Amino acid sequence: QVQLVESGGGLVHLGGSLRLSCVASGRSFSTYDMAWFRQAPGKEREFVAANIWNGYRNYEDSVKGRFTISRDNAKNTVYLQMTSLKPEDTAVYYCNAHKAEGSLDYWGQGTQVTVSS
Repeated sequence: QVQLVESGGGLVHLGGSLRLSCVASGRSFSTYDMAWFRQAPGKEREFVAANIWNGYRNYEDSVKGRFTISRDNAKNTVYLQMTSLKPEDTAVYYCNAHKAEGSLDYWGQGTQVTVSS
């Protein structure tokens, strides 16, 4: 069992920056694929960025060049550095831990990010 706790959300102005953190409990953090998703009001949850267990990273097109995902396996933590924020980035951001072996999938409670224009 893995528990995920996100933090770092808040209200920022257009062009501002935020860093989200997600701390995972449990063992074997380094073997999980970690990702960030977001859900805006009235919309479905969508993929933002992933940091695969082997170090590979990928991003949703609209955040490429603005967001950076990283992880610190020694701290059981994954980060999402967000820069040049836009109002359309406003959403609840969720941390996800996934492992294909065993079909394991865990979610955090979410952290609100609001970008004002």
